[in-house]
Amino acid sequence: MKGVYLVTDRELCGTRGVTAVVAAAARAGAGCVQLREKTASTRRFIDTATRILTLLAPQGIPLIINDRVDVALAVGAHGVHVGQSDMPPETARQLLGPDAIIGLSVETWDDVVAAQQLEVDYLGISPVHATPTKKDTKEPWGLAGITRISNFTRHPLVGIGGLDASNAAAAIRAGADCIAVVSAICAAADPFEATTELCETIEQALAERGTKPTV
Repeated sequence: MKGVYLVTDRELCGTRGVTAVVAAAARAGAGCVQLREKTASTRRFIDTATRILTLLAPQGIPLIINDRVDVALAVGAHGVHVGQSDMPPETARQLLGPDAIIGLSVETWDDVVAAQQLEVDYLGISPVHATPTKKDTKEPWGLAGITRISNFTRHPLVGIGGLDASNAAAAIRAGADCIAVVSAICAAADPFEATTELCETIEQALAERGTKPTV
């Protein structure tokens, strides 16, 4: 995984549809896609995941399923992202196997400390800034929070929440390895251009920091 991590939102994608937005982001260089379907039926979730998995396969872009390990198993996705109230990451690992990508949201310092003992592939710092796309999170971490976590954890870090091309570089400089966005791409007038700008911003910030994306 590298650079831009697209998290989908069906409502924000509007009439263009999720698949079209994902396709545009993939062409522009997105490094990972997380399919998030909070209200869709299981059948619709699986149908959408299958289409997107097929779409991303030629480019080698991993598909991560939000929360639903059953959907990930059903379609053969590359992994899942779970929150603190979802299936424990240890259980997800047992079900999906050693090669699956398992991401875990951390919303408090206790979450970060506990994650040191977990075999997850990355931590999602949630949220970095306040965001209207997730209303059930704790207080924002801010840039200082990213740095604190980066100095402590052994895991790669994905920042999410209120991030776009205007502040992604600051999050990278603070210690994030990858930037996850929702509205910055899904609600953009041109998802391809929005993704391109984000990719360029993140790559430049990583180069200035002297590191490569590690997620």
